[in-house]
Amino acid sequence: MVTREMAPVEETMPRTTLAGRSKPGFVDHSFEPGALERFVATPATRLPDPTAYLLRDVERGEEFCGAVPDDAMEVIAQRGRTLLTIEEGTAMITQYPQVLVKNKCFSLGGSRCGDRRVPAIWISRNAPKLGWCWERNPHTWLGMASAGGRSPATGDTAG
Repeated sequence: MVTREMAPVEETMPRTTLAGRSKPGFVDHSFEPGALERFVATPATRLPDPTAYLLRDVERGEEFCGAVPDDAMEVIAQRGRTLLTIEEGTAMITQYPQVLVKNKCFSLGGSRCGDRRVPAIWISRNAPKLGWCWERNPHTWLGMASAGGRSPATGDTAG
C-alpha cells in the first residue's frame, strides 16, 4: 500500500477499472478545487508509515449497505478494525477490481476532511468513481470498508 505522498489520488483513480472492463475510474466533480487534498487519514487510522505499508484482512463492508455511515464506523471501531482511507480503497480496486460490483460499493471513512462528508467509491458511467456521501445518509448500495490492521512494509508484521 502506498500513500498519496508516493502516488497522488488524482493519478491513481484513472488507473482503476471495473473487472473485465477498460474504462478508467475518475474523481467526481463534487470535490471542489483543493478538497481532495484535505481528505486525509484520521488520527484513529494511525498509518504506520507516511509513504508505504501493508494492509491486512481487508473487507469491503457490504454488511453495512443501508446503514448510516456514522453507525457503521462505530461498529467497525468496536470490533477493533480500522477504516480504509481513500488511498487504500483505490489500491484495493486497482489490485482487485472484482471487489467493486453493483450494489456492493463502499465508503472510506479512514479519510476525512473535518466536515460531514465521507469519501466513497462506487460505480458510475460504467467505471469506478471516487465521490463522497454525507455521514448521516444511508445508501442501500454503499457499505463501509475496513481492515484488520496495518503494518510497516519492512520489519515486524505482527502488529
